Amino acid sequence: MTIDPFGPADIAAFLELAAAENWVAEPWEFEFLLSAFPQGCFAAHADDGETAGFVTALLHDRSGWIGNLIVAEQFRGRGVGAALFRNALEALRMAGAHTVWLTASKSGTPLYEKHGFTCMDTIVRWVGTGRQRPAANFGTTEQDAIALSSHDLDSYAWGDRRATLFEATARRGRLLQNESGFILLQPCGNAVQFGPFSAVNGSTAELLFETASRRVALGTKIVLDAPASNRSALRLFNRSSMKIAGSSLLMYAGKKAAYRPELIYGLATMGSCG
Repeated sequence: MTIDPFGPADIAAFLELAAAENWVAEPWEFEFLLSAFPQGCFAAHADDGETAGFVTALLHDRSGWIGNLIVAEQFRGRGVGAALFRNALEALRMAGAHTVWLTASKSGTPLYEKHGFTCMDTIVRWVGTGRQRPAANFGTTEQDAIALSSHDLDSYAWGDRRATLFEATARRGRLLQNESGFILLQPCGNAVQFGPFSAVNGSTAELLFETASRRVALGTKIVLDAPASNRSALRLFNRSSMKIAGSSLLMYAGKKAAYRPELIYGLATMGSCG
């Protein structure tokens, strides 16, 4: 077994493994990760060259994320996932990450705990449908450039500046923002993802969410990942007839970040980058 750099030629193999696990993953994410932090992305190959697994990582200013840790079924139980994870973690630490984040399934939690990761929150996946029809825009503006205030709000919510991720997601979606929050509508297969999505209070979040929902075709699936500890988000999505489709643990290692979940209504990606 060898641990090699994850390259562009490996993307198709990853997507095949992800599809078998019913993961939400698209090529753009890996093209972005491999350009933003290639030294933190790895692939495992058996001696005959067969793909055994993958992991990715992304570095922000002072923190980083580990995501997309997946091992082919026939190679599980051989330490492949642990080896991939250690490589990604070491790459982030060598690059200067003070805090490392990840989202974990129940089965993956023991591995991360062994490496000093602690549970910070639960991330809940919500699903709903679009409600496109003529409606007021509630004081939001749609534009290509991200306002400085939106960058600042995202940084305040996560305790770190995440400009590279923020700009990458904004380029592929529709950004709605006002002076108190923002929401990005991204294509996600046959669905639309809401995120990143942050607001200073529940009323702002509701206005942004309603505006976004009415820009998604009637019946089109909407997905988003939000912190369970944001009680305002829980109330909003329940009132909006969103349904819970799963959850994962938000874990961190290293310096405890100034994490403010009450400002976070949707993550930027479906679990792999924050």
